[in-house]
Amino acid sequence: MEYIYAIAILMALYVILATSFNFIIGYGGLISIAHPVFYALGAYSSALLARDMGVPVFLAIPAGGLIALIASVAVALPSLRISGDYLLIASIGFQLGILELIKNLPWTGGSGGLTNIPSFLTQTAGREAYVAFAVAAAIGSVLLLRWIAQGPYGRAMSAMRDDELAFAALGRNAMTMKIAIFALGSSLAGLAGGIYVHYFRFIAPGQFDILQSSALLTMVVVGGLRSTWGPIVGAIALEALPQAITFVNLPPSVLGPLQGILFTSLVLIFMFVRPQGLIAASERWHGRNEEVRDARRA
Repeated sequence: MEYIYAIAILMALYVILATSFNFIIGYGGLISIAHPVFYALGAYSSALLARDMGVPVFLAIPAGGLIALIASVAVALPSLRISGDYLLIASIGFQLGILELIKNLPWTGGSGGLTNIPSFLTQTAGREAYVAFAVAAAIGSVLLLRWIAQGPYGRAMSAMRDDELAFAALGRNAMTMKIAIFALGSSLAGLAGGIYVHYFRFIAPGQFDILQSSALLTMVVVGGLRSTWGPIVGAIALEALPQAITFVNLPPSVLGPLQGILFTSLVLIFMFVRPQGLIAASERWHGRNEEVRDARRA
């Protein structure tokens, strides 16, 4: 049963990651692949706060999300002021830089990983309670982002993504909205990292590398950009796929590259064959006047 619980928790966490990543690149139109590094920042921050500073775990987990939010603003402020794909370049550099920093700092455990991390709920309420906790966090994240995306602010986001010049002509600040979108999505990734680390109680830099970026991108693209259910379906299906591959008993030197090839191939196939993903987006528009009103009000 422990294996089933671990898979259920991973699926719930990937739902949070895929949904928040979809919020950034789908609804916000911000090209970034560094989502796993905010997952890592939340995990490491929560683990170190609880282990080395004695912060209660139920406070350390949201603190990890807050630290990821602050880091995302620090990345977004300089990169989003310049037009083009500078956020993508900055996100790649930030991800590689943070991972190298983690590998070389003694108090993060270095390349060997961080151990002796305090657990949460499992010893007092059981592993079933932690599964319920992770699933509740996933449901809460999905409902929060769905509420934002389908409300007036979501329609303003769509206007900003589709035509930034027209959005600015309405008197709205596109820069502020971009930072808010990036910060909210990244903070949820940090929250997922905090949940992850206090169940599995071990983290290493290799868990948050470029392969994770390709996995999240695949979940969103295959599931369907700018849809509520798309990232959920993509996260569950593509988290189950690697677990199925492990039963083939391939050596680790083959298993890792094989997963990367599968994720990349799925992205390419869906981009050409079904670019809308398994579940197509259904944006609701209520006429030009209401679009303008919602963009001004958001």
